[in-house]
Amino acid sequence: MTIEHFPIQVTQAQCGHSCSHPQADLTAYLLDPMAETKERLRPAVVICPGGGYNHVSQREDQPVAMEYLAMGCQVFVLHYSVAPDRFPRALMELALAVDLIRSRSEDWHVDPKRILVSGFSAGGHLACSLGVFWNRGFLYGPLGKGPEEIRPDGLILCYPVITSGKYAHRGSVETLLGPEQLADPEMVELFSLEKQVGPHVPPVFLWHTWTDQSVPVENSLLLAGALREHGVSLEMHLYPRGIHGLSLATHEVEGQDGRYYEPSCQGWIRLAKAWIDAL
Repeated sequence: MTIEHFPIQVTQAQCGHSCSHPQADLTAYLLDPMAETKERLRPAVVICPGGGYNHVSQREDQPVAMEYLAMGCQVFVLHYSVAPDRFPRALMELALAVDLIRSRSEDWHVDPKRILVSGFSAGGHLACSLGVFWNRGFLYGPLGKGPEEIRPDGLILCYPVITSGKYAHRGSVETLLGPEQLADPEMVELFSLEKQVGPHVPPVFLWHTWTDQSVPVENSLLLAGALREHGVSLEMHLYPRGIHGLSLATHEVEGQDGRYYEPSCQGWIRLAKAWIDAL
C-alpha cells in the first residue's frame, strides 16, 4: 500500500470568499498492483468525515478508510476547509478531488466510472451536495472544469445532514453559510438538498438510525422521498437505535465513555460493499 498526500487549492476568486485555510488535503491510500494476480481497475471512494463544518472528525477518517481499503477500493480522505470558510469552498475542494482522481485513474488503477463519495453527517451533506450540484455552472464554471469531470458515480451517505427546514441540524446550516448567506433565503433554500434532487443524481446508498437526536432521521427520509420522485436508484437502511456519529459503530471508534459502540449498526459497511460490487 502507498500513502500519499495531495493539496487541493481553491482560490478566493473561485469561491467568492476569503480563504482562512491555505488548502485542503487529500490523503490517498492506494493498493499496489500484485504481479501474481490479474490487473484490474478498482472503485475509488472519497471519504468526507463529519464535524458540523467546524472540524473534520478523526473517527470517520482513517478507521473508515481501512475498511474500504480492505474491500479492494482505492481510498481517499478529503480534509476539507471548515469554518470560518463558507459555502461553496469545501464543495469546490471535493469537486477538484474527484477530478484529480479521474484524471489520474490510469496511474492509480481506478475505474474512472466508479468514483464514489462517502460522507458522514455534515460530510454527508458535502457528499450529497456534489451529487446534486455537479452539473450546476456555479460549481464547475469557476473551477474551469466540465461537469462530467467532477461528477461522482455514486454516493454513500451515513446519517447525513440534508435539510435547512424543520428538521435541520441548525449548527451545520449556520456554520456553512455564515451570517451573510444566512440572510439570503435563496442560499438557505440551496442548503436543503432534498429540494435540489433531479434525475441527474447518481445512485445512492443511505443509512441512518431511528433514534438520532442530533440529525433527525427525517433528513434521510426527505432525501429518500425526493430520490424516489425523480427515479434515482436508492438503497436505504434504517436502524432502530443508535446515537449520532456512530462511524463504524465498532470498538475501534467508540469514545472513552463507550459511546459510539452499537453492534446492531455495524453491518452497514458490509452492505455498502455489496452495493459497490453491484454498481
